[in-house]
Amino acid sequence: MMTVPASGKKQRIVVGLSGGVDSAVTAYLLQQQGHEVVGIFMKNWEDDDRAADADNPGADPGYCTSNIDFVDAAAVADVLGIEIEHVNFAADYKDRVFAEFVREYQAGRTPNPDILCNAEIKFKAFLDHALRLGAEKIATGHYARVRHNPATGLHELLKGLDPSKDQSYFLHRLNQAQLSKTLFPVGELHKTEVRRIADEIGLPNAKKKDSTGICFIGERPFREFLNRYIAMAPGPIKNPKGQTIGEHVGLSFYTLGQRQGLGIGGLKARGAQKGGGEHAPWFVARKDLDTNTLWVVQGHDHPWLLSHALSALDASWVAGVAPTPSPTLAAKTRYRQSDSPCSLAAAHGAAFTQRFVQPQWAVTPGQSAVLYDGEVCLGGGVIERTLAFGAAA
Repeated sequence: MMTVPASGKKQRIVVGLSGGVDSAVTAYLLQQQGHEVVGIFMKNWEDDDRAADADNPGADPGYCTSNIDFVDAAAVADVLGIEIEHVNFAADYKDRVFAEFVREYQAGRTPNPDILCNAEIKFKAFLDHALRLGAEKIATGHYARVRHNPATGLHELLKGLDPSKDQSYFLHRLNQAQLSKTLFPVGELHKTEVRRIADEIGLPNAKKKDSTGICFIGERPFREFLNRYIAMAPGPIKNPKGQTIGEHVGLSFYTLGQRQGLGIGGLKARGAQKGGGEHAPWFVARKDLDTNTLWVVQGHDHPWLLSHALSALDASWVAGVAPTPSPTLAAKTRYRQSDSPCSLAAAHGAAFTQRFVQPQWAVTPGQSAVLYDGEVCLGGGVIERTLAFGAAA
């Protein structure tokens, strides 16, 4: 049986048990190291949590099924013989994460609530609660690693060893105080090994499907959900020549690079990119809030979709200060993107500018630009605007 090397003396560690296999194996590995492990299940959303139960037998459990996840987490705790506590962070989540999510969409940007949830709930509200329970450390099932650098005295956030599952992008806002109290045991493993361990020790969720997307949206259509909080405001869809070729339902309901759901897929191109064909797909390229106009282009590599630089705000650096410019810096502007070589052009307070060696596709305001130096995640910020190839509309 493969286990993560012991981290020293026995400690009281509180594990965030989500009901998934990653956090379950996290708890098991820490047990194997001899630690005292306690589980906490975090409930972060309530409004649509209507999974079928005795009082609601006909409910559809297809959205945010935290009741089902808690049952799975409790079953894991039972197999491992550890205590589990159900803690409701829904009020904190709504104030610190969801309110910002709505504000960003209303402003025409595309936020990433998972990043804010990690910084504000999982590694703040949850960490505070765990420390009140006497925990010395917390642990989650994220695919990332923490390393103490004796030369600098700092804790470093590293990519997970499984490149297909690395989640450091979502954790880049964690600070030194948070990292000093955090363990990521499965970050040392590949997902296949995590599944194998879970199956070998008989965990009830060994084959449970990985969760995807944002919990409070679940499997329902995104536009249907967002329309409950943001009113539709129709306006023109225009091509690069300024010709109106359709109507959008509201700029908040679209994101840069979006191809599906535009309602213009069958229209002929007016001035289509050479070689793209009359019926080449359309992509959202820009959103003009002043005129309520959605600008679309044809062709995946249209110049309006390519950016060679960006500016970001609300920067958060793992070391507490902006990194020193280095030729080895690279960045991601979205999850699952390959690292792209870049330079940190300027960093002042909570703002920074970076330039890319190669143009980046559909860099989206509201998303995060996260910087790396090799396997070390340095931090990042929220994309404010981009500098694109091609003239402005």
